[in-house]
Amino acid sequence: MAPPPPPPAARPLLASHAAVQSAASHAASARLGRLAGDHHPPQVAALRRGDWVKLICGASFEDAADVRNLSLVYTLAGVDCIDCAADASVVGAVNEGIDVAASIVPAVQRPWVMVSVNDDCRDLHFRKAEFDPEDCPPDCSKPCEKVCPADAILLERVMIEGEHSQSDPSCGKLEGGVIMERCYGCGRCLSVCPYDRIRAMSYVRDPAMTAELLKRNDVDAIEIHTTGKGTDMFNTLWSNLGESINNVKLIAVSLPDVGDSTVNLMNAIYTTMQSHLQGYNLWQLDGRPMSGDIGRGATRETVSFAVHLSSMSNRPPGFYQLAGGTNSYTIESLKKAGLFQSTTFPASGVTDCQQAFIGGIAYGGYARKIVGRVLRKIQAQFGYARIEDHPDYLLEALQEALSLVGPVKGYPTLPSL
Repeated sequence: MAPPPPPPAARPLLASHAAVQSAASHAASARLGRLAGDHHPPQVAALRRGDWVKLICGASFEDAADVRNLSLVYTLAGVDCIDCAADASVVGAVNEGIDVAASIVPAVQRPWVMVSVNDDCRDLHFRKAEFDPEDCPPDCSKPCEKVCPADAILLERVMIEGEHSQSDPSCGKLEGGVIMERCYGCGRCLSVCPYDRIRAMSYVRDPAMTAELLKRNDVDAIEIHTTGKGTDMFNTLWSNLGESINNVKLIAVSLPDVGDSTVNLMNAIYTTMQSHLQGYNLWQLDGRPMSGDIGRGATRETVSFAVHLSSMSNRPPGFYQLAGGTNSYTIESLKKAGLFQSTTFPASGVTDCQQAFIGGIAYGGYARKIVGRVLRKIQAQFGYARIEDHPDYLLEALQEALSLVGPVKGYPTLPSL
């Protein structure tokens, strides 16, 4: 199947913005015939071709301003799905970003909006760091603040009234702490605290609130994170979601590789879902959670997970997608494994002429990092702002997003802007 052309990225961001107009016209000219001959919804067609791209805003990331701007940029870049916290305000922020992208480029494909929930409080995606800054020594070097990839920890040293020395860091205290809406639970601060003062506070999303979200017409999909430690808690959550599950187009299950029992676990979960499965289903192969921004090696586990499953003949029906450690090196690793947009399974040589085995890639920490660099520039100059109000920065962010989405989608190389 031929790769799709890119979306008409950012056509009229600013009428006089020649660089953006150039990028838009180049992308728009390649977009014709994207879905020729394929009668599936565009998101499903992408999964069948193997060029589906999902943006993971973060199951616990609830900074609505950032979520909005990320959603706007990656919608313009042509993602198929945006995954976010199962929170009404966050869902609203995602849809606002999508709407603004559509107002900029009316022909843009509207991505599916997915909400993430968990069946087990032990899932690493559903936790927040917590500590009391008054417990921290005033002369602490604050390694937690430095290591946080989400800028979710802010500590300021203040002098205690009456102290004799402004230059002595031990004369004062720290104020601030964790910015809860920005913390997404990566856990990197836990190991670097020299005083072991940081705790991880885990939680489970309320299934009743999730069920209400699924009734909205601007929520298209749900992702259920399961730890792979049996199916009892999954079955309970599935039962609690009830008929609301019938309102979505796609049901995804995110799970880790638990070795030889993985396929049996997946089949057991599929059996639970099957009686109420009215839409499509997807398996998210979660390699090394929340690590894609760390470096090249972070992507190995999810690719190894895919290789493992490709050799199993009894895996359950559905689309398969990578996540957990995905970054700019993931495609290279998939190609080396013979699994990038491939309908042939390397281990067996069997070919599925209907669809690619790996339907696509979900990008989280790395996707937020490369666009987040631009968002931080805007915040440094203007505070929290709507990115579309700063076309030069929007163009810069869009170029970063296209550098990640484009290789999966097979976009032609944009001209120099």
